[in-house]
Amino acid sequence: MSRRVHENPDAAEIHTIGLGPAPERRPRRRRAASRATHRLLALVVAVGLGVDAYVHWDLAAGFDGIQGTASPHISQGELFRLEAALALIAMLLVVLPRPRLGPVIAFLIAAGGLGAVLLYGYVDVGGFGPLPNMYDPIWYPEKTISAIAEAVAALGALALLILPSPAPDAQS
Repeated sequence: MSRRVHENPDAAEIHTIGLGPAPERRPRRRRAASRATHRLLALVVAVGLGVDAYVHWDLAAGFDGIQGTASPHISQGELFRLEAALALIAMLLVVLPRPRLGPVIAFLIAAGGLGAVLLYGYVDVGGFGPLPNMYDPIWYPEKTISAIAEAVAALGALALLILPSPAPDAQS
C-alpha cells in the first residue's frame, strides 16, 4: 500500500494509506463559527420561550373564568399555565447540551403555541369537551408579544434542527 499526503490549505495535513482520497476535516474557524451559531440560536430560542412562558403565566389568572362545558372543566387559565410550564421545560432542554432533543421539544412547544394563538385568533372553533371556547380575535400587546416570541423560538429551533451539529472539539 502506498502512503499519500493530502494537503488542505484550511486544515491540517491528512495522511492516508492507499485507501483513496481522505475525508476532509472542517477548518477550525468554521467549527468555531458553527459552535457560536448554535449557541446564539439556542439563546434566541431560550429567550423566545422565556418570553412566551412569562406572558402566558402573567395572563393566566385573567382567563380562569373561561371554562369548558364537559367535566372536568378545564379553564383557559389552566391551559395558559400548562403552556408556560412546557415553554420553561423546553427552554431548559434547549440550553442543555443535547444536540437534538432540546430543539425538537422547543419547536413543538413554540410552533404549537403559535398555531393555537393564530387558530383561535382568526377562527371561532368553539369549545369542545372539557376545553373552553378560546376564540379571541382581539390582538392586545401581550398576545402579540407572545405570538412573536413563539414564532422566533420556533424558527430558531427549526434552524438548530436543520443546521449540522458542530463537531466536538478535541481540546475542550
